[in-house]
Amino acid sequence: MDDLLLQVEPMIPALRRYARGLLRDVEVADDIVQDCLERVVLNWNRRREENPRPWVFAILHNLAVNRLRQDARRGASLPIEDAPESVGSRAATQEDTIYGKEVMAAIDRLPPDHRSILLLVSVEDLSYAEAAKILEIPLGTVMSRLSRAREQLRTMLETVPSGASSGGPYIRRVK
Repeated sequence: MDDLLLQVEPMIPALRRYARGLLRDVEVADDIVQDCLERVVLNWNRRREENPRPWVFAILHNLAVNRLRQDARRGASLPIEDAPESVGSRAATQEDTIYGKEVMAAIDRLPPDHRSILLLVSVEDLSYAEAAKILEIPLGTVMSRLSRAREQLRTMLETVPSGASSGGPYIRRVK
């Protein structure tokens, strides 16, 4: 252990400089150096060379490159506090509002047992088992009623109301 401290401790300032140069972020660089030092301590007995400097820098380099690749895959990030409100939401269009009203009207036309299952599972995000417990019905009944409710809802939203012109869905979404 003394050998480890004597050989690695003098390298820490150079490791930090190298990491900061690669990553261009002081906090991330310090995290990478910390990860590197953890790996050096854990694998100290596995090193093959008498001079550990190239081995330690190789570990740091690989960790930094992996972090850069990870950041490139994720894309740019922005703390939620700094994001403008428009990033997380968009104003509803007139079509969205009409479609939402149609969905609610169609849900209202469902039989009460189908409507309750649909609302519990799809809107309230309860599990089938939780919905079965709340409604005091078997799990299989929840699944079959939910399937029928979704199919009825789909059919209602795709069919043309009596007062509308025929020829396709009542509301078409164009993106």
